[in-house]
Amino acid sequence: MNSLNFVILGDTSIASSLGKKGTSTDISIYDRKTDDQIFSFCFSNTYPEKLQSLLQSIAISEYAILNITRLDSFLGEQIIALDTFNLKKGFILYGFEIDIEKVKNIIKKTNLSSFQIVDSLEQLKKHLSELKPVGDKENELQSGDTAAADFSTTNNSVYIPIDHVFDVKGVGTVVLGSIKQGEIKTYDELEINPLNKPVVIKSIQMHDDPVNHSKELSRVGLALKGVSAKDISRGDVIASPGLSKTIIDSFQIKFNKNPFFKEDIAETKNYMISVGLQIRTVKIKKIEDNEIIIILEKPIAYVKNNLCVVFSPDSKTMRIMGYGFMG
Repeated sequence: MNSLNFVILGDTSIASSLGKKGTSTDISIYDRKTDDQIFSFCFSNTYPEKLQSLLQSIAISEYAILNITRLDSFLGEQIIALDTFNLKKGFILYGFEIDIEKVKNIIKKTNLSSFQIVDSLEQLKKHLSELKPVGDKENELQSGDTAAADFSTTNNSVYIPIDHVFDVKGVGTVVLGSIKQGEIKTYDELEINPLNKPVVIKSIQMHDDPVNHSKELSRVGLALKGVSAKDISRGDVIASPGLSKTIIDSFQIKFNKNPFFKEDIAETKNYMISVGLQIRTVKIKKIEDNEIIIILEKPIAYVKNNLCVVFSPDSKTMRIMGYGFMG
């Protein structure tokens, strides 16, 4: 069964018209099942107060829905976020009070210029019903978590960032996530990083139904053996052994600064990064205008060319500072 994963930005109240409410923490997930597809819609419950869960919601998804009901600085920040994650497939839904020509002018030099523009929820639903999942190679360039990521020469290598974790009575450790690469089946032996622990998949669920295997882009619930729920954090990665790497102290990236971020980088200040679904507090040492060293407080797991978004959570204006790719 095919899966299509969406992030909703702007006015997120449309989620209840698109799917049934499922898991809800700082990120809410709604889903809907048809005869041959599962649609998942996620959004941040803490934006605009906090940027972190917005970035994580985008990283989960391959498609976006931007529902515009007002033109303000937060709309601009969300457009920058989508453009940074290189999401090229999606929809812009706008209300009657919005000047869509102004919106087109704002997005014309961004990836959102390829989004379909719709003026009603009914029109959006019609387009959703006609969608097919993006192809594997195309998806590698569109998903925030796997943008241009190098998963090695083995096409079947598994890569699953975890977005929720639970300790379920009678089952044990259960995690939720989307398969960004590869296929899985019950009793597969994988590893979880940056914990560097071997794990076994005891069971798989899709849309609350048990299955024996699941493929790339599917959203899954996995019961795991070999790790305790209390040891897992959002963003931890389940992967084929040896695929993902762990950085303990620091790394260097070529930094593409967001032109709308006007503050200077201060080496004494705390910033944050988003790599996949992992959020880390960091210090930044500037080497040259386009090279920075990021100093970690906690380890991080990555694959080569994972997108690294740098942001300043306390900035009073634009919080997204820029981005680079993991070496």
